[in-house]
Amino acid sequence: MVFKSKNKNKLEIEHKNNLNDSNMYQDDTVIECRNLNLWYEESQALMDINMKFKRNEVTAIIGPSGCGKSTLLRCLNRMNDVIEGCRIEGEVLFQGENLYSKNADIRLNRKKIGMIFQKPNPFPMSVYDNITYGPKIHKIIDDKILTEITEKNLRRAVLWDEVRDRLDESAMGLSGGQQQRLCIARALAVEPEILLMDEPTASLDPIATQKIEELILELKKQWTMIIVTHNMQQAARISDYTGFMYLGKLIEFGNTEQIFENPNNQLTENYITGRFG
Repeated sequence: MVFKSKNKNKLEIEHKNNLNDSNMYQDDTVIECRNLNLWYEESQALMDINMKFKRNEVTAIIGPSGCGKSTLLRCLNRMNDVIEGCRIEGEVLFQGENLYSKNADIRLNRKKIGMIFQKPNPFPMSVYDNITYGPKIHKIIDDKILTEITEKNLRRAVLWDEVRDRLDESAMGLSGGQQQRLCIARALAVEPEILLMDEPTASLDPIATQKIEELILELKKQWTMIIVTHNMQQAARISDYTGFMYLGKLIEFGNTEQIFENPNNQLTENYITGRFG
């Protein structure tokens, strides 16, 4: 539901949160989309997306099913590369360099930009081996260091106390919420700078969802978080910025409070108030 703020000047809010307001992020932008377009074969899924993501903040991307949210998220670490017939134009700038340039180091960029999926996807191996999988790929083989990495990142994911005596057991035996936190710990183990999350709580119960949301708020102290969610309440609770997408276009983007209390676009208000979607 949209609540109109009595204490804010709407013109000031609209000015501060305008999509083209270059002062909105100043020097805190960590990743940016510039005129991003994407096609699956002949069908265009993203249309001229211009969007900046601020360091150490949570950005939520909302919108109805099929509007391009997950497609946009996958563009941020080039996961769409594996989809046959996918074509991309425009730029995604990470630390000032275009991820889609011919000289881009895809492997290194995927290390720096981690991904958490809707359904927990632990590897069919032990808890310990899940956490150390990434570091081993990056040539860390010292058992002492790997043990330290395991504890450090399970603590980061607020999971250590629950699994410290189960490190050698299969990760498939954990609950859904524990598996999702394990996947977060696994992503953190390679020390990324950004975490992308595609509806990370959609398959979890309310208690597990609350733990993940609390974890996200804690993790943003060190990482930039970009989350796709269908849950309006979740976006309002945990995000600092919100982008509303519809039919492949970014309709509105701004401070979350402004988006939910004083949306500038009627489509945004209609979606947030449940009139469609």
